[in-house]
Amino acid sequence: MQKILLAEDDPNLGELIQDYLELKGKFEVTLCEDGHQAMEAFKSSEFDLCILDVMMPKKDGFSVGKDIRRIDKTIPIIYATAKGMMEDKTQAFELGGDDYITKPFRIEELLLRINALLKRSAKDKKAEAITKFELGEFFFDSLSQTLTYNDQTQKLSTKESELLRLLCLKKNEVLTREEALVKIWHDDNYFTGRSMDVFLSKLRKYLRKDPNVEIVNVHGKGYKLLISNPG
Repeated sequence: MQKILLAEDDPNLGELIQDYLELKGKFEVTLCEDGHQAMEAFKSSEFDLCILDVMMPKKDGFSVGKDIRRIDKTIPIIYATAKGMMEDKTQAFELGGDDYITKPFRIEELLLRINALLKRSAKDKKAEAITKFELGEFFFDSLSQTLTYNDQTQKLSTKESELLRLLCLKKNEVLTREEALVKIWHDDNYFTGRSMDVFLSKLRKYLRKDPNVEIVNVHGKGYKLLISNPG
């Protein structure tokens, strides 16, 4: 059974959501009425998803979400608020939120969003477990941090290995600059961006031995690891 942390200061609404999700979604829901309770609950147990009301006493939902992200970078977070203001929505995603729902909402819609996020989370976890990749004539082992071409093995630094692994997980798709910086450096400022450029240059140098493998810039978005068939 999957566990949900629900932080909602309206006890009637909180109990309604809790009862519905436990009945219809077959979840175990821990209900907290303020931000402090929510953080204590999160620290003392393991959860699969968090639903955080933005306007809560003692500690608001955005502050709770920010603290949760310091502990767990991947747990899905849904923010709920009565405001519905664009700046709140923007802040929700800037703080690492995965979804946003505006009150009043239909509980059925919330359940659909929960199921979609949990399905995506399970898929991401499965992908995250992959540690070995074939890149054209290369073999990349992210655990040993080695990139092998024929009988030649290049030892990668931790950052090089993490960056190449992210590119491999999104092979032939765009890896945004922001995602790479946040996941590897936990920051997306100018200086970490310049640091990442250095590691990208090194990876491109390593991969030159196979002309069918290249890392290309996607203007205004990020990077893409392209692997084409020879011939």
